[in-house]
Amino acid sequence: MAIDFLELAEASPNPYVLLDRDLRLVWMNRAYLEVTMRDRDDIVGRTMFDAFPSDPDSESYRQLRDSFEHVLETGETDEIALIRYDIARPDGGMDTRYWSATHTPLSGSDGSLKYILQHTVDVTELHELRQLRKEIGVVRRAEAVEARNRDLERESQRMLEFFEQAPGFVAVLGGPDHVFQMANASYLDLVGRDDILGKPVGEALPEVIEQGFVEVLDRVYATGEAYIGRRDRVILEGTNIPAYSHRVLNFIFQPISEDDGTITGIIVQGYDVTEEVEYEKRQSLLIQELNHRVKNTLAVVQSLAQQTFRNVPDSAPAMAIYKARLHALAAAHGLLTASSWSPASVREIVELTTSAAFGSLDGRVVLEGPSYLLNPEVALALTMIVHELTTNAIKYGALSNDEGRVHVGWSVNSDGECEKLAFVWQERGGPEVQEPEREGFGTRLIRSGITSKRGTTVDMRYEPAGLECELTVTLECGALRDGGISSPMVPG
Repeated sequence: MAIDFLELAEASPNPYVLLDRDLRLVWMNRAYLEVTMRDRDDIVGRTMFDAFPSDPDSESYRQLRDSFEHVLETGETDEIALIRYDIARPDGGMDTRYWSATHTPLSGSDGSLKYILQHTVDVTELHELRQLRKEIGVVRRAEAVEARNRDLERESQRMLEFFEQAPGFVAVLGGPDHVFQMANASYLDLVGRDDILGKPVGEALPEVIEQGFVEVLDRVYATGEAYIGRRDRVILEGTNIPAYSHRVLNFIFQPISEDDGTITGIIVQGYDVTEEVEYEKRQSLLIQELNHRVKNTLAVVQSLAQQTFRNVPDSAPAMAIYKARLHALAAAHGLLTASSWSPASVREIVELTTSAAFGSLDGRVVLEGPSYLLNPEVALALTMIVHELTTNAIKYGALSNDEGRVHVGWSVNSDGECEKLAFVWQERGGPEVQEPEREGFGTRLIRSGITSKRGTTVDMRYEPAGLECELTVTLECGALRDGGISSPMVPG
């Protein structure tokens, strides 16, 4: 079962946006559009500072620009603990907003930085609550104090509701000893305790001390730099049953700072991904078992064919062709197995299939096309077609002599909703080509195309200079490109 990570990101309650090196917005999830009150079509392709203008002389502009430049120059993740960045409302007015942001670099296959992933958290209510408390300390008159207290009570209730209804676990730690000030139900359920409020982390959860988490909290409090845990393992010895004590978590320790930069506490926010990790392990075991059985089945099929045709007169050529096709299928299966049946690269498919039949390409077969990933169904079909084209070229075409060449090119274009793959096989320099009087199985296999579900057109031309074959197939909408970013709005 494939996991659509784009859909996971799209459904996440946390706002995410992807920017290229020119700080242009190339993708964002629904949560980001909701919190910024914008439509996707209005901001995709625009730069961050064009989509969300700010005075270049303002502190907000400088903070955000400096953070982006740090990521681009160093390739390192950068966090902004607190930034005021006002957002335009649909009615033309401006909303005062405070944010916490993390900018994570994403590299391409060549190791160079291609994108910046921004994860933002709207902390306006937290900031306003802190400002409200400061005002209470300044205002001395009884009526003002009473009014502020009522406001504070309402705001506190709202914050409690926010914490309780948060989809992940959330806790607020105060001071250098990391005293639990607030914790939602998900956090209490995670740690298996309900008596942690008012206690330091080391006292409430003594088992995490030796695991190094208190040391990490000390570092965050001292440096003001957030800590992001990705699939960190933790042992919790609360009242949960033993099977639930070993957890795998994605989380962030985000420092809380005053206007002067003084750190006053830490927000702990994250998700329990234990079941997800266990599912992936089970899936990996199932895939390994499936691969083992498929290999055994292919071996049995080959053995049965050899025994069946052993005493059939003049069956050796047909048996050799059958075995070659079976080997091509096994090679494609091996390519998909190596990636746990994830999408496979067009280039890898062509290189593997042609080299398996012809040997080292040595410039005889030239490949030209973008980095593009095909789903396993299309990858298997394309493998069999390329095998037949290669076999025909070795027997009768451009690869049957020492001078011929084959050019294989592919491109991907969008029709607005789905993408189409155009695949071209062109032979030159071989013997003069003539259209055969009858079609064999291999030719019929090629003409059958890649898939019937979405439609394939096949154009085979027996030009005197060499065979030309062009296939066009409609792919699934959102086909995977460049490391799995599944969206036509993201450049490949």
